Amino acid sequence: MPKSTNKIPFAPRERSYSLQGNFFYPQKGRHGQSFLKLADGSVWEGTPVGAPIVAAGEAVFTTGMVGYVESLTDPSYAGQILVFTFPLIGNYGVPPPARWESKRIHARGAIFAHLTDSWSHWEGVRSLRAWLKKEHIPALDGVDTRALTQRIRQYGCTPGVIAYQGHVPEFHDPNQDHLVAQVSPKKITELGKGKKKIIFVDCGAKEHIVRSLVARKVRVMRVPFDYDYSRVRADGIVISNGPGDPAQCKETIAILKKVLARKKPIFGICLGSQLMGLAAGARTYKLPYGHRGQNQPCLIEGTDRCVLTSQNHGFAVRAQTLPRGWRVTFRNANDQSVEGIRHTKLPYFSVQFHPEAHPGPHDTNYLFDEFVKLL
Repeated sequence: MPKSTNKIPFAPRERSYSLQGNFFYPQKGRHGQSFLKLADGSVWEGTPVGAPIVAAGEAVFTTGMVGYVESLTDPSYAGQILVFTFPLIGNYGVPPPARWESKRIHARGAIFAHLTDSWSHWEGVRSLRAWLKKEHIPALDGVDTRALTQRIRQYGCTPGVIAYQGHVPEFHDPNQDHLVAQVSPKKITELGKGKKKIIFVDCGAKEHIVRSLVARKVRVMRVPFDYDYSRVRADGIVISNGPGDPAQCKETIAILKKVLARKKPIFGICLGSQLMGLAAGARTYKLPYGHRGQNQPCLIEGTDRCVLTSQNHGFAVRAQTLPRGWRVTFRNANDQSVEGIRHTKLPYFSVQFHPEAHPGPHDTNYLFDEFVKLL
């Protein structure tokens, strides 16, 4: 795998763009009233459609055709400016909070090619535009997201700011922050009923992971990322998804190292897979532009079978650093990066994608059943 870098491969210079036909061309003069500015100096003008505020974060893109509500409320997007590659967003509105993946929008901002206000859905309660304003999230419409995505693919995810003429904040790389500490719950809660008890380490979890576990008739003890559950009696442990660099979660890794000696079933999801690898002794690295969307193909290692998965991550486990006793179970079909690991003898396994797949394909939903059987 090529090593990623945060260095810009060329000298930054001011540049703005105006839409002419299907392409953006450099345009002389001042920037428009609202724009996305990247750390490489490029400026992408747009029409403000969210809250009239400025925001700094990491510019990333998602290839999902649907699921904008789930993506925006996914805590894994904390600190990021989300570029939607699908050209039409907002056409089924926004459902009530019970359908969200958390209680609020976690993305710092959103970028659209076309945001529609002509929405229609039996569960919809408001337009996406109205929701963004209510949640105080800045957004831009009318941006050539195809050209912007190509730029991110070429040079990697980069710090960016949604700004207005005369109000441009400084660039900031959110991966330098302990984002998990910002989105993880502060209190312990318990959900579900059943004979088996699971410790659910919430590093910024999507709600549908919890719903998927509760639906399988188990009791879920939901704990903060730094809670020491090593002495709690439980039948199994699930490490959730979450934002940012897994190396920042030193407390979570230290606790996980202790329980790896207990031989209780452990299931890691997304960030949880990276934390599993780090606790086992492997190393992680930053992907050039990450995997975000509901259409990521993954190959089951040692077979010809391919599954479609829903993903949202910017880091991955480096396969060559896995210690003896661990093996790769899934690889991304696009770049061959590790998408899953498993212990060869003990009941420990993890996947880099989201088996709950809400929204997205259900190809790997069986992994929840596999974990519950291990209990």
